[in-house]
Amino acid sequence: MEIIIYAAIAAVALVTGVLITSTILKKSVLKKSHVLLEEAKEKAEVIKKEKILQAKEKFLQLKTEHEKIINEKNNQIQKTENRIHQREVTLSQKIEEVQRKQRSIDSLTANVEAQKDMLDKRQQEVDRLHDDKVKQLESISQLSAKEAKEQLIESLKNVAQAEAMVHIREITEEARLTANRTAKKIVIETIQRTAAEHAIENTVTVFNIDSDEIKGRIIGREGRNIRALEAQTGIEIIIDDSPDAILLSGFDPIRREVARLSLQKLVADGRIHPARIEEVVTKTRKEVDQEIMEVGKRTVIDLGIHNLHNELIKLIGRMKYRSSYGQNLLAHSIEVANLSATMASELGLNPKTAKRAGLLHDVGKIAENEAELPHAILGMKLAEKYKEKPDVCNAIGAHHDEVEMETLIAPIVQVCDAISGARPGARREVVEAYIQRLKKLEDLALTYPGVVKTYAIQAGRELRVIVGADMVTDQDADKISYELSRKIQEEMTYPGQIKITVIRETRAINYAK
Repeated sequence: MEIIIYAAIAAVALVTGVLITSTILKKSVLKKSHVLLEEAKEKAEVIKKEKILQAKEKFLQLKTEHEKIINEKNNQIQKTENRIHQREVTLSQKIEEVQRKQRSIDSLTANVEAQKDMLDKRQQEVDRLHDDKVKQLESISQLSAKEAKEQLIESLKNVAQAEAMVHIREITEEARLTANRTAKKIVIETIQRTAAEHAIENTVTVFNIDSDEIKGRIIGREGRNIRALEAQTGIEIIIDDSPDAILLSGFDPIRREVARLSLQKLVADGRIHPARIEEVVTKTRKEVDQEIMEVGKRTVIDLGIHNLHNELIKLIGRMKYRSSYGQNLLAHSIEVANLSATMASELGLNPKTAKRAGLLHDVGKIAENEAELPHAILGMKLAEKYKEKPDVCNAIGAHHDEVEMETLIAPIVQVCDAISGARPGARREVVEAYIQRLKKLEDLALTYPGVVKTYAIQAGRELRVIVGADMVTDQDADKISYELSRKIQEEMTYPGQIKITVIRETRAINYAK
């Protein structure tokens, strides 16, 4: 029973404590809420005041900047107005000055008009006096003024022509002597300064062997090796009774070189049969092509020629294996290049252009297509194709007069080509062909009417034609010389150039008895 009472008392005490605690907490919370609300209101008021102050400051700043911009615009407008005003003042002054000058010009014009009228009157008076004098002279000389003027002009013309002919003759003679002396000096100095070796080439290459055993191995069973070698290289292999040599015959030096090198490799290797021959010839041909390119590059580098197309460099390398009248074409072209550069320097022209044209002047002889064209024209087309300069192309095409010479480089290349080909020992011809050419040269001149005798001298480089004085005049002699030179160019092939001299003389013969 007591337990129950104690429990009831505890429950009542617990409830009472809870109620009191709840009441106290509620009052405390209400008090804190009120305090927080007051603090929030105070903070909001402070923030409001700060924002208002910031807005005022921003407004004042914007207002200041706007006023500053307005002031600047006003200043600019004021400056512009001042400049306009100044220009108006200046323009007004200039207008006044122009008006003042115009008044001065009007005054001067009036004075000029007055003076002109006075001069016209004086001129009329002078003309009247002149007419009177002319009439007096006409009455005295019994000639009109026009007739007297014509006689005076004719007299002065005759005197002037006589004096002019004397001066022309003197100048022409002096120019001829000076030109011959200067030209000889330049040519001699050029030849002396440019030295070149001369080598005579032919269409046969000799391949030396050590024994007849090697010769038999080259021939092969029933000649199959030699037939295979001839088929692969295009060269005729001549095996005669000579114990230590085999002849390689062919018109193409490159093919002969390929055959010679191939034979050399086959003999050194010892394996000689058709399959091996084909392999070695193919490899050798590639090596020769590479060697051709290297020769071309070395040549242009040695001569100091730059920016040359690779195809032209290859053609220059192929010149090593070509010959012209027995003269090696590459050596000839290098010599012409050096001669042309030297002569161009002596004449005050561009030596590099002359050297380039001299090196390329015979490049048409190497081309394998369009063989029906003259080599000078073909060389010119190749140079144009590979973007050479017009003066170089013209020099190439004109060095045998196939096209008209347009620059001073062209005659230089032509002369140097003739110098190189005319050096003693530079070129050769078969004796029979040489004799036939000289005979044809003489017979060609005998076809002209009035020609009495003809003589081919200086190894065919000069043709002397003797004509009858009673059948041919001096003008006809000039005509025969010109026409004969053109006919020789069209109908004959010859190295260098041929000088045609027509001789006409009158002999008066009497006998004293």
